[in-house]
Order: sequence, then C-alpha cells, then structure tokens
Amino acid sequence: MAELATIARPYAEALYKAAGDADAAQTQQWLDVFAAVAADAEVLRVAQSPKVSQDDVMALFGGISGQELPALARNFLKVVVENGRLAVLPQVAQQFRALSNARLGVADAVVYSAFPLSEAQLQELRPSLEQRFARKLNLSVELDESLIGGVRVVVGDEEFDASVKARLEQMKAVLTA
Repeated sequence: MAELATIARPYAEALYKAAGDADAAQTQQWLDVFAAVAADAEVLRVAQSPKVSQDDVMALFGGISGQELPALARNFLKVVVENGRLAVLPQVAQQFRALSNARLGVADAVVYSAFPLSEAQLQELRPSLEQRFARKLNLSVELDESLIGGVRVVVGDEEFDASVKARLEQMKAVLTA
C-alpha cells in the first residue's frame, strides 16, 4: 500500500497545483468519481487488456461521469491512462483531499455510531468534536452496531471513543485488575 501512496503523491500534488484553491472542490468531485470507477477490479482488468485502447478507457471514464469533463479532468485522465496508473486513482483522490484539507485547515472525521444519526444530531455533535480535535471537521457517519450505543470518532490517526462498548471494556479491565 505504501508503494501506491508513493506513486500517487506526485499526481495528487500536480493536480492540486493545476486546479488551484478555487477549483479544488470541483476537482475533488470528478476525482472521487474516477477513483470509485478505478477501484473496481473488473474495470482495471478491462482497462489493462491489450485489446482495449487508451481512447476506449478515456471514453469509459468520460461516459461514467455523465457530463462533459473539464479540460483539466481530460488531461489528467489522459496522463494517468498513458502511464498505466489507473490503480492509483483512489490513492490520488485521498491525497488530493488531504492537500485540500490541509490548505483549508480542515480534517475528515468518521463518526461510527450504533444507530443512524440525523443531520441535526451531527450538527449538535460538531462543536464538541471540533473543540476536542482542535480543528474544523468534515463529518461522515458509518454504522457500527457492535458499539451498542454512543459514538467512536476517528480523525486521521486520532480516535475518541465514547461508545458503550468501550465503557464496558474499561469496566471489565478495572474489575479484572
């Protein structure tokens, strides 16, 4: 995995410089679409087939987006396809997001919850999480029924666990000590 990250870094940095701060959000949108398509093993298998031309691969990605791609997207995709680097697109998207977030002083946070959270509940939780992690957060929610209740929040390599499961494990450790 480290190898893919190393290969992806120059692509992400060059794309970020080319897009600039103004177009970073739009660029992230089409890059996420490209990454999702490239993450499919069947798409990679077809794209790497000697029977499929680079133009066919470009048309596949262009067709999936459902709209006319900006010139930057077409040029970027052309370079990636010509260099046989479709497999690194998910890493490029991830690193591009990290560059954009760092520039804006924001971090992505995943809130794991045993139950679905409404947008209102998420917005109520946001200020305390931003204070806890000392930065602005882009929150996304994933369900994890094993938590029983409460939430577990992961921001990069930091974690805040306020779940019932964690509390029960703490009690168990205290009682068995």
